Amino acid sequence: MVEPATATQAAAPVMPQLKDELDIVIPTIRNLDFLEMWRPFFQPYHLIIVQDGDPSKTIKVPPGFDYELYNRNDINKILGPKASCISFKDSACRCFGYMVSKKKYIFTIDDDCFVAKDPSGKAVNALEQHIKNLLCPSTPFFFNTLYDPFREGADFVRGYPFSLREGVPTAVSHGLWLNIPDYDAPTQLVKPLERNTRFVDAVLTIPKGTLFPMCGMNLAFDRDLIGPAMYFGLMGDGQPIGRYDDMWAGWCIKVICDHLGLGVKTGLPYIYHSKASNPFVNLRKEYKGIFWQEEIIPFFQQAVLPKDCTTVQKCYVELAKQVKEKLSKVDPYFDKLADAMVTWIKAWDELNPPTAGSVPNGKAA
Repeated sequence: MVEPATATQAAAPVMPQLKDELDIVIPTIRNLDFLEMWRPFFQPYHLIIVQDGDPSKTIKVPPGFDYELYNRNDINKILGPKASCISFKDSACRCFGYMVSKKKYIFTIDDDCFVAKDPSGKAVNALEQHIKNLLCPSTPFFFNTLYDPFREGADFVRGYPFSLREGVPTAVSHGLWLNIPDYDAPTQLVKPLERNTRFVDAVLTIPKGTLFPMCGMNLAFDRDLIGPAMYFGLMGDGQPIGRYDDMWAGWCIKVICDHLGLGVKTGLPYIYHSKASNPFVNLRKEYKGIFWQEEIIPFFQQAVLPKDCTTVQKCYVELAKQVKEKLSKVDPYFDKLADAMVTWIKAWDELNPPTAGSVPNGKAA
């Protein structure tokens, strides 16, 4: 049986990297007692807490953390009519934190995620590993059988083209989970007692042209490279679907990263996911998505972005246009979602006006 690290194990002092360049974004409906376990790793950083649900409820944050907290009233005040693109009563609201951040990097984590232990029993500093992933290049154009060649003790194997060994900038670092796996409701119902105890010591680049199911509970990204595409869609209250927020964002960012020549990594770091959500509630949220994804995924697999889409914003608006054209026949919800995607970009640009001399995020393939 896998167990989380204890507070004592996590208490070893660490030298914070990118202290002034990274924000930690946490969506929540409850007091953030879980931060005590993460204190040795998170306390040096600035937190952006996005409160979901009742804005009159007081969220308690342990003393000693530097944070700003936004509730629904704040979101409405800051975005005005454009606040309609931010989900309510769903963890998709976290993307508001990405929008208001002014830092280059974002790490986002759920409030039921604790510090994991590696096989030696050492507490895993998830944030440190995410930073390593983001600061090292990715290799999406040719698979390296020793996984990430930039990790200590690894390199490019025989036969790997020298012309591709420089790699490309890493835009996204996708971490994994011990204990409660990130399963959909049908799998939860079939395997209610299953726990992930396998700690796989590997990081790999997801190849170009390959989609993946992105999970938002242990995720980091370069906000300058891919931030405007990290929109978690319309989910939760008033919407016909939930629990597809992070996956929708993942499909969008992967198509855009492939187009702009950016990389996405998955694997380390692990966190300890402490509790399973109710599978019957999850099924109610997911059931339309379970059918829809059989058409959504082929749509993203076939999506092609024009070469004049040289920024994330241009790519995302083009993707929204294609969503409206091709997925609205699946359900009218996608027409509404496409409009929200455009609204999101307008709101992003209002809060993050381009600076003089800004350059494209990547290079169109």
